[in-house]
Amino acid sequence: MATTGGSADDPASAGDYDYRSDDVDRPAMVADLDGLIAGDVRFDDYSRQLYATDASAYEMTPVGVVFPTSTDDVAAVVEYCADREVPVLPRGGGTSLAGQTVNEAVVLDFSRHMTDVIEMVPEKRRARAQPGVKLGDFNAELEPHGLKFAPDPAWGDKSVLGGAIGNNSTGSHSLKYGKTDAYVEEVEAVLADGTVTTFGEVDLDDLRAEADPDGSIRERIYAEVARIVDEEADEVREKYPDLKRNVSGYNLDQLIDEAAAGSVNLARLLAGSEGTLAIITEATVTLEPVPETKAIGLLTYDDLIDAMEDVAPILEHDPAAVEVLDDVLLDLARETAEFADVVGTLPEGTDSVLLVEFYAESDEEGREKVADLIADRVPDGTPAADPSEGAATLTDAPRRARDALEAHDAETRTKFWKMRKSGLPILLGRTSDAKHIAFIEDTAIPAENLPDYVADFQAMLDDHDTFASYYAHAGPGVLHIRPLVNTKTVEGIAQMESIADAATDLVVKYNGSVSGEHGDGRARTQWNRKLYGDRLWETFRDLKSAYDPDWLLNPGTVCGDVDMTENLRFGPDYEFDAGFSPALDWDNENGMQGMVELCHGCGGCRGPQETTGGVMCPTYRASQEEITATRGRANLLRQAMSGDLDGDATDVEFMHEVLDLCIGCKGCSKDCPSEVDLAKLKAEVTHEHHQQHGASLRDKLFANVDAMNELGSTLAPLSNWAAKIPGARTLMEKTLGIAKERSLPTFHAESLVDWFDDRGGSLVSEAEADRRVLLFPDAYTTYNHPESGKAAVRVLEAANVHVRIPRDVTGSGRPPFSKGFLEKAREQAATNVDALAPRVRDGWDVVLVEPSDAVMFQSDYRDLLTGTDVDAVADGSYGVMEYLDTFRLDESLDTGGTDGSLTYHGHCHQKSTNKDHHAVGVLRRAGYAVDPLDSGCCGMAGSFGYEAEHFSMSKAIGSILFDQVDESRGEELVAPGASCRTQLGDHYEAAPPTPVEKLDAALR
Repeated sequence: MATTGGSADDPASAGDYDYRSDDVDRPAMVADLDGLIAGDVRFDDYSRQLYATDASAYEMTPVGVVFPTSTDDVAAVVEYCADREVPVLPRGGGTSLAGQTVNEAVVLDFSRHMTDVIEMVPEKRRARAQPGVKLGDFNAELEPHGLKFAPDPAWGDKSVLGGAIGNNSTGSHSLKYGKTDAYVEEVEAVLADGTVTTFGEVDLDDLRAEADPDGSIRERIYAEVARIVDEEADEVREKYPDLKRNVSGYNLDQLIDEAAAGSVNLARLLAGSEGTLAIITEATVTLEPVPETKAIGLLTYDDLIDAMEDVAPILEHDPAAVEVLDDVLLDLARETAEFADVVGTLPEGTDSVLLVEFYAESDEEGREKVADLIADRVPDGTPAADPSEGAATLTDAPRRARDALEAHDAETRTKFWKMRKSGLPILLGRTSDAKHIAFIEDTAIPAENLPDYVADFQAMLDDHDTFASYYAHAGPGVLHIRPLVNTKTVEGIAQMESIADAATDLVVKYNGSVSGEHGDGRARTQWNRKLYGDRLWETFRDLKSAYDPDWLLNPGTVCGDVDMTENLRFGPDYEFDAGFSPALDWDNENGMQGMVELCHGCGGCRGPQETTGGVMCPTYRASQEEITATRGRANLLRQAMSGDLDGDATDVEFMHEVLDLCIGCKGCSKDCPSEVDLAKLKAEVTHEHHQQHGASLRDKLFANVDAMNELGSTLAPLSNWAAKIPGARTLMEKTLGIAKERSLPTFHAESLVDWFDDRGGSLVSEAEADRRVLLFPDAYTTYNHPESGKAAVRVLEAANVHVRIPRDVTGSGRPPFSKGFLEKAREQAATNVDALAPRVRDGWDVVLVEPSDAVMFQSDYRDLLTGTDVDAVADGSYGVMEYLDTFRLDESLDTGGTDGSLTYHGHCHQKSTNKDHHAVGVLRRAGYAVDPLDSGCCGMAGSFGYEAEHFSMSKAIGSILFDQVDESRGEELVAPGASCRTQLGDHYEAAPPTPVEKLDAALR
């Protein structure tokens, strides 16, 4: 049985909590809870480990996980746990950065079932919703009414409404909108004993009349709130910093401000309480109109301190947002393909930038606001020899910006914001033991104090022999600062705590807060006493005891006894052992281990397709199960290799439960903020699994699909008739596990190579050609759909390219690589590299029709092989549309003014390597109107969609794409990938053509 260490009668000892999740009888709890609620109850090891982490540096294994469907479910669970003194933790998207959503407790995950928008009243700018609704989905429903939920945390499309309230979230536009508490009108909540109640605005006289320190929990709450209003108001006014952004401790400053008018809103007291006071099950919130338009001025500076000096004067222009990016991140951004061009537009020598955004009623007004800003802050539009040159328009402050860029159209504004938001993924891409972890990353300082604070902070980091970048919300004084620290060492732990202690001293010195948006959690709770003093610290604890007499709701945080150096994901006792040597090349610090440990838990893989687009993570989007998200798989893989899970990552159970539904789309390698490459990790683990446990006949057949396709072509048309024999498909499913509902490839008796030879090879002579191409004969194009290959030949020749089909090559290696047969993939890659490298050096280009094979050459070969030959082939290989676009060969083609409209679905492998746009550009120049879908994987994923046990998941993933296709603007669908065309063909009864076929049709 748990010991709680305190109660309402002994608040001084409350919170000194000593509880261990192993104290409970989990099977008995599962049986009991299953009988009490309609939701799901999961106390298995995999589920518990999935919820042991969030987006913070912490890890704690919970008692179990419950997915409630209603307020009644929540009340039943809380009452059951209260009777047994078992802690409870409410959780949404698990995107918290301070560790407030991990604990040894029964976790209530609201993001699965309790996700409804219950009511919208647009005319009153009000809505009521359940706590699990994602903010992105919430705003998508509000958008037709011209309204939005105003707080905009960076991960708003993954985080949820309940989490926004629990954290008192805000975002980049807090200068306009403030924090979540300003929008909370009323909540339905479950109290610590399971009682369901409603909190909202209450008159102080009514509050005092109902108050009873010895009564029910609600009456005790009223009594303590009345006492705080009557006895602690002066202390609150003295100790709380005067900031737009302060979420440290409980929301007492809001309470005292409201009390001055004769009433208080107890729903707002829950804002920022991190689930420690009550559990919200519904919330009524007010809304804001969506601005008509926006405009951006991007100011550049020679020095970060100059930028900080400029923040206060800029605020006089009434911007909606002021964001900073320092030299550390600008230098890193220059090295990335996605942001290099944006950073390249900055004046030479730029050290830091301020992104200043304005809301406006019209484009003209937006331009005027930006012009006024630039006139005020940039001396004559050119760098001044003396920063004080030029008189300010609105202030007497010296001009410090050296130059400015403007953005008024949506595309340029998005590009500037992407550069600002590049900070987190760039920083979190480190695979070393030392990482930029979150523990002091959101201190809040008054804008006028920022220059001195940053200077002192830099000096403090120098004293600790480390560094950090400075970025994010300069306007409200909330800088994201993540020092580089190695918590795997005792010295690193000491460094971490010393930095946090010194940072808190600076916060107090400059009248700031230790948390401006991310909350207290496990990282900052211990510093609230230093920030607010002993008296308010005890007030916090008294308030906690009134709401939660036995300290069972997320115990330890806000005013508890958590230590920031305990329960770290990576601590001095952490050990890693993959259990095998990697078969692939891992070109990063710490090799495969670095990749396994890379996921920081932000939940980017949990974004809904409707609001985020992108490739990642298709199985999560279809199932909404944490174990199918990249975060879930990556964390479980790390936990298996660090001993937190029983068994090895290569065990049959782990492969089936964790990795089986990873479809290798590679979306995570691009869309994950830290670029976790789960597809590559799965290939490694699957390869080792084959070594230890063998492989199924079906896996071996799919790994050798090249040979199967060649045989099928040789035997055609008999091979095509065989699949149509009554009972053949059922037999195939029973013996090989190939879904009987899935259409099988058609084999052509005349292969692409046969056709090419019969026509006498290329019709463009090598001597007269502008370029020379080796068209790789991939198995699908050669034997199953040679029309794409023929179209590629004709289009290339029309662009005056001499084409050859090499005969001394073998399969691309994609099928065995995808199935984890890495040695076979390596052998095929080596054969192809040996055959092609000399010719590439001689000026030949390698072109591939099938996208997954093109990416195999360009990317995966480098994982299988090393050396100059493989680099030459990888650098000299192109998808066919990429080749035409890269060298603008299509510009010489006469397509006759084609005017059709196309819907384009790109291949996920090309999207993951930023090569998907080429086909769109070529088709548009050919005259087609193209609607490119921001789509993810089709769900076919090579052999995945053929496998009987995966057929339903494949179709579920595909349904997301089908909806996008049905809503698109194009008259005809095109798709380059064989898998995509099979999935789409099965759904629409005819496979769409490839882009090169449409280009060929335009020529002919």
